[in-house]
Formats: sequence, C-alpha cells, structure tokens
Amino acid sequence: MTDIPSLADLVWARGYTDPAWARRHTTSGRELVPSRSVWRGPGGASTLPTAPPGTLGGLTFAGPRGQDLTLAELLTRAETDALLVVHRGRLVHEEYLHGYEPQVPHLNASAAKSYLGLVAATLAHEGQLDRGTQVSKIVPELAGTAFGDAQVDHLLHMGTRMSYAGRPYDKALEAQRYFAVLAPRLRPYGYTGPTTIREHLATARATGGPGVEFRYENGNVEALAEVLRRVTGTTTSALLSEMIWSRIGAEEDAYYLLDSEGSEAACGGFSATARDLARFGETVRCGGAAGDRQVVPEAVASTIASGVPDGYPYRVRFPAAPPDAPATLSYHDLWWIPNDPYGSFMASGIHGQRLFISPALDLVIVHYASQIVSPAVPQVPLVQAFLKIGTHLCG
Repeated sequence: MTDIPSLADLVWARGYTDPAWARRHTTSGRELVPSRSVWRGPGGASTLPTAPPGTLGGLTFAGPRGQDLTLAELLTRAETDALLVVHRGRLVHEEYLHGYEPQVPHLNASAAKSYLGLVAATLAHEGQLDRGTQVSKIVPELAGTAFGDAQVDHLLHMGTRMSYAGRPYDKALEAQRYFAVLAPRLRPYGYTGPTTIREHLATARATGGPGVEFRYENGNVEALAEVLRRVTGTTTSALLSEMIWSRIGAEEDAYYLLDSEGSEAACGGFSATARDLARFGETVRCGGAAGDRQVVPEAVASTIASGVPDGYPYRVRFPAAPPDAPATLSYHDLWWIPNDPYGSFMASGIHGQRLFISPALDLVIVHYASQIVSPAVPQVPLVQAFLKIGTHLCG
C-alpha cells in the first residue's frame, strides 16, 4: 500500500494550519463526498425562547497564554464560526462569524461520536443491544479483527488496541488514512489502500486485549455504527432521525457524509445547524425530554457523567497527558466528562466543535469553529470559558 505523507500536505497540515481551508471543508463537507439526510420529521420547529441581549458583554476570559480576553477576542482566537448559549431554556447569546449563517449545517467532526453513543446507550437501555456481546457475533465480517474480538461496550469506551494493515499505529497518520478511505478527492496519487470504511476496518488487528486501556480511535465508532445497523436493520441516518432528530423540533435536516458503499461516516461526518444542535443539547440537559415528549430515556440522559462505575478501566486521564499527570477527563459512552463540580459533559470535535452540557449550571453551549491545530498555536481553553459563562449566568 502506498504511504500517505502527501495526504498530510493536502488535508492534515493544510486543514490544520489554514483556517480558511478548514472552514470551507468543515462547513461544506458535501462538496467532497456524497451525503445522506437525517430527516427533521414532519412537525414544526420548536421555539428557542430568547433572553435580553448583552448578558455576556462584560465578561473576560483566560486566553491560551493566560492573558485576559473579551468574548470577542476569545472567539477570534478560537476561529469561531458560531456560538450559542442556552441557559435555563432561554437563548441568551447567538453569534455567527466568518459568513456562517444560522440555516447552514456545520460539520461536527468527532463531536458526532457522542450522538451515536447516546443512540447506542438508549438501545442498550431498552434491551435491543447487549453491551457484553462480542462484536463479531453481530457483524461476522469483523471476525478476527481488533473490533470483532471486542465487546460492544469496548467500542463505546475506546477500549481496543490495534494496528491497521500491519503498520505501527500512529493516531495522526491513521486519521489521515481514514480521510483517504472516505473521500476519493483526498487520496494521493497512486493510492492503493481501502476504499470503503468496511474494508478499512477489516485490516485492523489487535495488538492488545480489549477493555484494558483507552485509545481514541475512529474505528471503534465505525464498528459500533455497523453494529447498530445490523441490530436495527436501518441506516445510521434513519436511526438518528427516528430516535432523536425528528423528535426534538429541529428546523433543518442534518446529514452524514457517506463512503463509496453508502455507509455513513459515523465517527465525524455529521453536520447540523447550531440552533438544532442547541435543541438537541437542551433535550439531553432536561433529562432527555423535549417539552412534554421523552426523546431519550431519563435514565440514559441523566447518567452520562455519573454512570461510570468506580474502577471502570476507561475513567482515565486525557489521552494526550503524560503518564504522571492527574486525570482531567473521563470518557463514557463516547462523551467527554470534565469531572467538574457541575456534572458537565461534552461532545468534542477537532477544530473546536463543541456541544457542552452542564446540568447543574442549567447550561447548553454550542460552539462551531475552524480552529487551527498546530503545535505552534496554543489551543483556546474553551471548557474553562464555558464554565465561566455558566457560573456568571447562575449569578
């Protein structure tokens, strides 16, 4: 197989260090690959009650190097495309930048993982999915792979260790190769690797037992998506529509990007408007209820942050932290948990896409961005900013 350093020049290096390029392809993924709609359903859109403007105007935030920043300066540093803040059910701040418009779906990148995790957790709660089942018993084609040898619950917690096609595992390079699988236009000259997600998963071989160690890897989510397709007999797009999107009062259809076989890119190919993502977040914050409709079982929605049993092997430090660092984040059912005093949890995408939900602060924040990812550019501390907004709003 041809190696792909040139793909890094095209996608990884360019997209990470050029915000204009990243913005084009995080707001309009349909330009690169086919897509499938996630239907909003037949009903009307639910209202988003608004609060008086100017609530956040006087706040300052710690910047990436500790300097004080206004909200406008913070959003500039984060290459923000949209920021929506919902507090106690009211939209207290809505802002769009760089020409992004409210009705336009924005790529959620890896934040999409958490939405699939919620669907899987709901199916498990309802008895349609057994977390302890070996994946190959549901998807026989994955027998002998790292994902097929794992249990469903291992996929939900990034608990597999693998290498693809016999090469040493490198997270950044494997992410690049995943883009090459998904988008023919992003393949380098002479590419001879897998051309579908299914083919890509079939090359994964275990390099360690499942359920022992956390390793953030897209293949876990793609394998889980195939499990859910087999269990429910429907596409990922139709499943998300049926279980969530058609029931939250969304204004617009969302959509998934597809590979050449028509399988959704479940680990990061989902796009939705900021307003609709705020509706989804508010549903989860309210114990899974959208108005008088219970969309997600309360037992699922209310235990995302608290439902990790003591001693669970994935309640570990952030994967990029050094071995002697204290635990700063946990990971449960494909959601990030900051372990703050407010029971917060979030869906997180690489370029600054965030859905931040904090039940104790009555807070939902949607942040869309095309943030630069480079060792030379310190990341904006978004979570700390979100918590400051929440505590400020709570008085």
